[in-house]
Order: sequence, then structure tokens, then C-alpha cells
Amino acid sequence: MSYQGFMSRVPKEEQDLYDMKTAAAEFCRVNGVPQLIERALNELFFHRPEELHGYLANYFTNLCAPPRISRLKGREVYDARGQLSIEAEVFCIVCNKEKSMSLAAVSSHFGPNETSLVWKAKSQERADHVMTAAQWINGPLNNMLKGQNPRDQSDVDHILSNFFMARFLEEEDIQKKEEESRSPSEAELVLSSPRSAQTKKKKSVDKGKKSIIVKKPFPPAEPPEPVLPGSSAIGSVSLAVAKTAAKIQAIPLYQYIAALKNRKAPAQFHIPVPLVTLLSCGKTSPGKLSLLKEVILIPKAGQRVKQIITMTLELQKEMMRIVNTSTKAGATQAMLCASGALAVAYERPEQPLDLITEAWTTSGLALGAEIHLALNCAAPELVDCSKGKYEVATGVLKSPDELVDMYQSLVSKHPAVVALIDPFRREDIDQWEKLSNMIGDSCSLLSDITFKSKAPPLPGVRGHILKHIHETTVSDLICIVSEHQGSVLMGAACSEPCSDDSLSDIAVGLGLDYVKLGGLSGAERMTKYNRLIYIEEELAQQGILVSEEKHPPPLFTDKPQEQSATAESTV
Repeated sequence: MSYQGFMSRVPKEEQDLYDMKTAAAEFCRVNGVPQLIERALNELFFHRPEELHGYLANYFTNLCAPPRISRLKGREVYDARGQLSIEAEVFCIVCNKEKSMSLAAVSSHFGPNETSLVWKAKSQERADHVMTAAQWINGPLNNMLKGQNPRDQSDVDHILSNFFMARFLEEEDIQKKEEESRSPSEAELVLSSPRSAQTKKKKSVDKGKKSIIVKKPFPPAEPPEPVLPGSSAIGSVSLAVAKTAAKIQAIPLYQYIAALKNRKAPAQFHIPVPLVTLLSCGKTSPGKLSLLKEVILIPKAGQRVKQIITMTLELQKEMMRIVNTSTKAGATQAMLCASGALAVAYERPEQPLDLITEAWTTSGLALGAEIHLALNCAAPELVDCSKGKYEVATGVLKSPDELVDMYQSLVSKHPAVVALIDPFRREDIDQWEKLSNMIGDSCSLLSDITFKSKAPPLPGVRGHILKHIHETTVSDLICIVSEHQGSVLMGAACSEPCSDDSLSDIAVGLGLDYVKLGGLSGAERMTKYNRLIYIEEELAQQGILVSEEKHPPPLFTDKPQEQSATAESTV
């Protein structure tokens, strides 16, 4: 009887089983399964581990295909102030199973508002931004990044940036069409306002013909940088992908970012000196003073983060004791503000500095030796363009030149102040240069470049403030820090993610000399301080922590032109 005849008599079930075994054997042969099993068993016998199944599981896990992004998920969450924010989650196929790899959120630009009507409008605007960001993440970004290798950070960020730019150009085109479609009456109304302004200007000139004094024109304000709805999706996804890549490689985020920046993981790390917000006397503080949005403590380099925090908390307790027992004019009860610092009601900029000096002296130490101070003036927020002046306190207006004199007087009376952040608008270029020439030997000027990273450098500026917000990707941060030596990474005062401590990892990974995390209160800030402590302890245990005393930061001491050359060897 022939083979075909014999098989025709075999029951169908046995025939199917035989065919399946044949197919299985062929599948294993083609894919080299017998050889793979043989090697695994040989390795198992050679190592003879105590836990057989765990060893085999790890052995085959190492043979798995590299994880790929399977999908993204964007969800609306609440930030530290109870306001809507966006959070991005990255899923990957790991060992043939989909797994959630990381969550990330970046700060938004929305801050506190003074009136309930403005706050309501901003809340609705925020909700629209967050909704758009969620739609981007769950829709087009999810499709574009599906199958991407999360370890290819530059490729992922390139996709994200191109998507954002396309949306930005679309929005720009829509706005242009809306302007072109305006009715003639609306256009005439828009054009009539400049004519009326010119007429008023001519009248004022005619009236002033008798006067010899010629006032210097106040430079018009630059248009604010547009914030595209949904932009926070870009930064959040980029950070989530970076955290995913670090997790896949089983390394800390700071080490992954350092490898991206330096092309390889550095042999040593240093911890950025944390700049701690002590006082807030800005527009939202209870007093009349608006000029000093933040008074910031600059600790002596070489101290551990725990030491700095302990010292600062003791100083804050002494400050609060002095304020609460003081009978001096302008002093009231202290309270904690949104930035995590003490908010005190003062009328003059000297008063908060006098308070810190008194508290520090009571502690038996001296300002200018153990610690220095930086003042975040946030002057662009105080401009009254109609009057061409800065409202430094309620009802107190100062011209740009008068503000130069005020800063010079303040720094001369309080030599512990070694840095001023945003003392003017970017448009007041002459005053930046004038102030730098007057106090530049003892006090550094810093400018916020978060929205102006491509703008020409301001005269006399030695350092730059950078915030990780909106569409800023991890690759963008690396690029900006490389181009602007002396950068200080600053956490946003408002809208901080509740539990994300990535800012500390980013600062360490970028090799920054300073990082500003805010005041010493609130979970959103203390989480970052605790992470910085943990990183410092981890690096010390591994023997790769470099003391800042051996690599002194150049930010506040050297001349602007000298700083760049020095920073290249230290940052």
C-alpha cells in the first residue's frame, strides 16, 4: 500500500495533529529554536544559579526585540494649585507585551491673576489648551510616534518639533485670513487710532515748545511670544520619552540626559547649587512693594543639599519670628505664597533685605560670606507703557534711568546682593548696559530667555534663566544650554506638576552650576529637593561626585566675555 493510500485511511484529527507537529518543527528549525534552547541550557549548567526560572527569564529577556513605542496617552490632571494640566504617558511593547513605561508633565505659562474676571478667562483658556494638548497626544502624536525607538531622542524630538511648527504655521495662516476678512468699517476703526494718537502727540509737542526739556522716547514693548494651544503636549511627550529611554537602559534620567548632551556618559557629576527663594515681595504679595518678586538665597558652594535646606529653614524661622514680633512701619504677619516662600508686606525694597540681614546676624553668621542674595525683579511685569515707567510699588513710578539709580543704591547698601534677574525689559538696552557698567564688578545681571532663546544677547548679561515649559523638548534644552553658558534652570512659580521630580535630574544631567526650585514648602517643590538629595547621595556612594569647591561656578564672578571660555570647561 502506498504512503498516500495509508494516509487517506488516517482519521482527520490525527492528520491535523501530524501537520501541526510538522509545521511546529519547521518553525523551530527556521528560527533556530533548538540551538537557542541548547545554548540556554548550557549557560544554565555553567552558572548553576539558585533560582533557575529567574535566570532563564532574564536570559530570554535579553534576547527580546528592543522596546518600541506602542501608543501614547494624554490625560487631563490637576497641578499643585488645583488647575488643569496635561500629563503624557508612554506605552511600549516589552517582551511581547504592552507596558506603561513613564508619565510626565511640564509646567504651563499660566500664573495667578489679580481679578476674578481675569482668573475666570484664564481658567477657560487653560482648559482649552489642555483639551487641545490631550487631543494632540491621543491623536496625531500617537500615530506619528507609534513604532519609534524611544532611545532615539533626537528623532522623536524632531518629529514633535516639526508637528508643532506645522500647527503653528496653520494657526498663523488662520489669523492672517481673519485679519484680511475684516469689514472695511473695522479696518477704518483700526487705522483711525494711530492718527488720533499722532494728533494728540502733535498737540502735546506744541504745548511743550516753551519747555527746553526733551524726554527720551520710551521704547515700545516687543509683542509677546504667542503660546499655541496644546503646546504643552510637546514638552510633556518629549520628557516622557526620555524617562522611558532611561528606564529601558536601567539608568537614572540625569545619566541619560548627560549622555545625550556629551555624546557619552561622563565619568563624574556635580550637583547644581540650589537657589532657594526666601521672600516674595512682588505684585501678588500683601504689601505695596512690587519690585522684588523673589529674594533668592545663593548658598556657599561645596555644601551638601541637606545642609543648605537645614540652614535655610532655620533662617526662615528666624525671619518669621522677627516679622511677627516687629513693630516697625510696613511690617505685618508673614505668610506663605504660591512660590513656597514667605510673603511679607513691605513698601520699600530695602526692607526685605534688612530683614534677611538681621535674621542672618542673629544666627551668628554674616551675609556675603556664607551666603549671597539674588533679586528676581521681574521688571517686565511692572511696566506701565502708557506712562513709560515701572510701577515698583503701588503708586510709585520709576523711569528706566531712575530704576538704574535705585538698583545701584540698593546694591551699594547691600553688598550681599550679587545678582539681579530681569531688572528691565529687553527693550531697555541702554539701561542694561548702563547698569552693568555701574555695578558689573560686584553684581551680575541675568535675563530670562525662556521665550527669547534666539534673541540677540543683552549687554552686560552674564547668566540666563531657562524654564522647561510648553513645546520645549529635551533636545531643545540641551541645545539652549550649550549655546548659553551660565544657564540657570528655574522651576515655574505656578502650575508645577504635583509629583514630577524630573527638573532635578535635568539640571544634573545638563551639568548646570545652579538650579532654582523655589521655596521650601509645598509637595511640588520638596519632591524636587528630595530628588536632588537622593542624586547627590547616589553619586557620592558611587565615588563619582565632584565637589563644587573644585569647580567653582563662573556665573557671578567673572566678566561676561571671560565667563564663556571658563564655562566651557566646567559646565
